[in-house]
Amino acid sequence: MSGYLWVVFTVIAAGGQTLRNALQRELTTTLGTVGATHVRFLYGLPFGLLFCLIVLLYNHTALPPLNPTMIGWTLVGALTQICATAMLLAAMRDKSFVIVTALTKTEPVHVALFGLIVLGETLTPGLAIAIALATTGVLVMSWPSRAATTEAFSWKPVVLGLVSAGVFALSAIGFRRGILSLEQGNFVVRASTTLALGLTIQTVLLSAYLYITSRQTLFALFGAWRQSIKAGFMGAFASQMWFLAFAIETAAKVRTLALIEILFAGLISRSLFKQGLLSREALGIALVVAGVALLLNI
Repeated sequence: MSGYLWVVFTVIAAGGQTLRNALQRELTTTLGTVGATHVRFLYGLPFGLLFCLIVLLYNHTALPPLNPTMIGWTLVGALTQICATAMLLAAMRDKSFVIVTALTKTEPVHVALFGLIVLGETLTPGLAIAIALATTGVLVMSWPSRAATTEAFSWKPVVLGLVSAGVFALSAIGFRRGILSLEQGNFVVRASTTLALGLTIQTVLLSAYLYITSRQTLFALFGAWRQSIKAGFMGAFASQMWFLAFAIETAAKVRTLALIEILFAGLISRSLFKQGLLSREALGIALVVAGVALLLNI
């Protein structure tokens, strides 16, 4: 059972992240892209620190000592996650929630490449086929229809979605390297410590940026705490699950399984945003499911 623990963490994280994205998407109209991006960090930090404290108390241990390598890679993960989240939300303002989510799910291809270069994680033939199947499904879902290209179709959200996928991949590699660089504590302690540090870095940097460039947005964030606290909690909870998965399995496998997030996004699009799925998009989802099924049997 322990060998599949990363699967449980990833599935929970994917569901939580989809809900968080939906909550943040609604906030872009009042807080703007940067303000809505900061919601997951500013309101997620207290929960991230609480999760870390609970883990340390439960394990009867102190915070593991932070080394320069761990801090450096966590900083890389934190900064790239800020950029990727901002691009994701900007794309969601102009295109279907489920399609933009699908575009970001080309991430496993980037993760596999970065994982090979940075972490030395090998790419087996089975994993390569699983990634190819799932990524093909993503492309089938997101490719613009003929009607879209003749009716003022914009490539801007498509490009933003694809670029954000690459940046999210670099973030995943940075955080996994940060977790693995900690020399003390079990995988739960190391994952929770890295999350707490990452959220602290993100909150301080983005708060300082907004204070300098747009104080009214920062003040609006504090004023919108009732709507934001749910997104903050869900973001911190999803991140906790991602980090636990990263602590025990390769980033390529975790981010490939994370493609099931498209299924969750489809459900939210139907119920919350009243956005249906075309038959072509349904075919893409089927390919993603096939890729995930193969991944779990490798």
